[in-house]
Amino acid sequence: MFGLGIPELLIIALLILLFFGAKRLPGIGTGLGKTVKEIKNIKKELSGDKESAEKTTTEDSASEKKSLEGKLAQSVQDNLADKVIDQVPGIGQARKIKDKVDKIKKMVS
Repeated sequence: MFGLGIPELLIIALLILLFFGAKRLPGIGTGLGKTVKEIKNIKKELSGDKESAEKTTTEDSASEKKSLEGKLAQSVQDNLADKVIDQVPGIGQARKIKDKVDKIKKMVS
């Protein structure tokens, strides 16, 4: 495991404990766990979507296949960005405010 033994891991754990404090560690752990879970879900979606995309595009031309892959990549990127933004409290609130302002602008104009 990258040349890290038990003593090195204990030192790293102690530094993390000192740096973040005992009260913040559970929150950091849950946030890290949620992030890993989301990445795994996105990876599964990507592999499933890619397999279905390959089945449907075997008859299509190369340009259409590239277009589909581009749309798939953009969709996954947007999905990941939305999930990350929703997990960060300040950014999520700012996004909601921006959406409300945009709606008001559309109503006024």
